[in-house]
Amino acid sequence: MKKLFLYISLFLPVALFAQDPQAFVIKGKIGTLNAPAKVYLAYQVGATKVIDSAVITNGVFTFSGNVLNPTNASMLLDHKGTGITKTDSTSDILNFYIEKGEIVITSPDSAYKAVVTGSKINDDSKRLIGQLKPINDRANALNAEKKRASEAQLNSADFQNKMETRFKELQIEQKAVIKMFILSNPNSYLSILALYSVGGPSPDPGELDTLYNSLSPELKNMEAAKVFKTQLDALRHTSVGVMAPDFTQNDVNGVPVKLSSFRGKYVLLDFWASWCGPCREENPNVVKAYNKYKDKNFTILSVSLDKPEGRNSWLSAIKTDGLSWTQVSDLKFWNNEAATLYSITSIPSNFLIDPNGKIVAKDLRGGDLENMLDQVLGK
Repeated sequence: MKKLFLYISLFLPVALFAQDPQAFVIKGKIGTLNAPAKVYLAYQVGATKVIDSAVITNGVFTFSGNVLNPTNASMLLDHKGTGITKTDSTSDILNFYIEKGEIVITSPDSAYKAVVTGSKINDDSKRLIGQLKPINDRANALNAEKKRASEAQLNSADFQNKMETRFKELQIEQKAVIKMFILSNPNSYLSILALYSVGGPSPDPGELDTLYNSLSPELKNMEAAKVFKTQLDALRHTSVGVMAPDFTQNDVNGVPVKLSSFRGKYVLLDFWASWCGPCREENPNVVKAYNKYKDKNFTILSVSLDKPEGRNSWLSAIKTDGLSWTQVSDLKFWNNEAATLYSITSIPSNFLIDPNGKIVAKDLRGGDLENMLDQVLGK
């Protein structure tokens, strides 16, 4: 099950958005801590990852530097002075944003509980996270329920579909909250970052156009927004309603297969990989749909994003999962040429293509795939 509720792009490093350097100062106060306690700060400046450190005297510490734009940062409080390499999942960490100007961080005893003030983007982030909290709490409860499931349940397509439906309902609620935040905050830099969360793994250019156009002229003129617009425009050539871009890749026997050779049938163009857990979990649903509709003018063309050394794993997964339709790959991992052509940034990902070669649906999961095939092929 995908980790849908981890604030995804709200904490994405925007490393490629080049602006003029902007100076920042962080003034911190955490209780009355002294040595050996030490605090570390990690953030991004362009393509460079910066890790800074500061001593703590009577709880007080200071950081200063430059960023190219508001960017996410992590501050680690090393209580025992054992060093940043000793960190683990239990470490005392605060995630926040750095932007130009003075930022104040205060806490009675820990980084995790610290309050960040003096920064608009952190104020906006705190407000949005608060709005998302009820949804994330329910998502965490649903994840816990899945972890308690028996092996028989986890291997059941019906159970997986029901869980997928419940996650999807929460994802829809999450998206609605984020969209409302963007529309209500046209001057917030966080609105640019939130656009990526709305898009998710299968962005809808039409939906994102409306949100992008709601941004203020000042935000649109920032490099982050310009990059987003460029990426948005690139998505249009694989959106619903356009002709599916053609490509050729070799099948498991080295025979070239062309997407357009399937014209006359409905084709599910399916991107996956043997190493992709969510893909393997989804495969039973894909197999079920194929077996139900393969004699009704429907087929599948699967493109694997397996690694150059992963041919044997690819072939083994095909056999293990019972994928009896056409399989192709150039074994170039994320540089797979078909995946690049279709702007694939996460898998599993799929496109339903009609007999004329036009994309009619995208990213059909679980019962959604069978429901769509029912519509276009008849029950």
